[in-house]
Amino acid sequence: MNRAFVYGMSVEGENFTDRVQETKRLKLDFENGINVILVSPRRMGKSSIVKKVKSEITNPAIKVIFMDIYDCRSEYDFYNRFASVLMKETATKTEQLFENIKRFLVRLTPKIAFSPEPLSEVSLSLGITPQNYQPEEILQLPELIAKEQGVHLVICIDEFQQIGEFSDSLTIQKRLRGIWQHQRNVSYCLFGSKKHLMTKLFQNRKMPFYQFGEMMYLDKIPTADWVTFICSRFESQGKHISEALAQKICETVEGHSSYVQQLAWNVLAETEKETTDQDFENGVQALMAQCSGLFEQHIQGLTSYQLNFIRAICDGVHTDFGSKAILEQYNLGTKSNISRIKTALRDRELIDVTKDGVFLEDPVFRLWLRRI
Repeated sequence: MNRAFVYGMSVEGENFTDRVQETKRLKLDFENGINVILVSPRRMGKSSIVKKVKSEITNPAIKVIFMDIYDCRSEYDFYNRFASVLMKETATKTEQLFENIKRFLVRLTPKIAFSPEPLSEVSLSLGITPQNYQPEEILQLPELIAKEQGVHLVICIDEFQQIGEFSDSLTIQKRLRGIWQHQRNVSYCLFGSKKHLMTKLFQNRKMPFYQFGEMMYLDKIPTADWVTFICSRFESQGKHISEALAQKICETVEGHSSYVQQLAWNVLAETEKETTDQDFENGVQALMAQCSGLFEQHIQGLTSYQLNFIRAICDGVHTDFGSKAILEQYNLGTKSNISRIKTALRDRELIDVTKDGVFLEDPVFRLWLRRI
């Protein structure tokens, strides 16, 4: 299906916009066995750029493996996901999948469900437990497989911040780092959607994964590149949008990748032939309606102090929250209360605390708050 704009999922092909320099650098890292940590706000295209680079690796001596551990809730959930994806992705046919399991996981009797789809659609349940395999044995699997197959493996793990949520997480992180850092035929690309948790894992000197690899930050795609992309996608659908309105789409959502595509699609859906200001406004209203349920969940359960803090940010306050004037104007309680408010809102992924001040992480959430 030829989609004009794609949001809510990773994008590929002609829907992938810009990221030329980042793509080039990430591909170079993959080809040279450099560990990479991708950091950016949510839905800025981390998964998309990793999958794009994976598709561009043509050297048969390099195999890129992608896995998502979002639904892993424990250490052994992770080991089962890690091993099962590894087994499937390093097998070129069903027979080799069986051979991989028999060779590298001899103490297991896995459950395999087949479908008419390609091998990647095979459902594999390994049943790894502390009784049949130690963590170190599972974590060494990539190195063993890479050596036997004569390849270099690049293992890309999405939602890696889940590791930090596991029971006894620090011990698990030490275990992973201790084994992975000595592997010579495997490199890792680690990324996730919770920026503050990823930052804590990789930029805190006291944490095991500190300086594990190259830190790569995904900035916003330049507006000029978005404008070119939006105009071309409208033209592909037999419609026209002016560069001014295309730029307005970007500025309204502050260049947030997923929202740019979503708002552009809404405006395209409103356009008959030539996009008008009213088409744009209708598109924005549609975006507000689409996000309303999620944003209402965001504010449920917030204290009056937390809501007042958010209101202050919406009014353009980003620093000096502890000043007497700000405390009184927005009813934030005592000066000592500010730190607790920041921690609570950051843990809920509602704010981003930077060197320049405190900002709402979601630009459309801010727009929605202003409109209600």
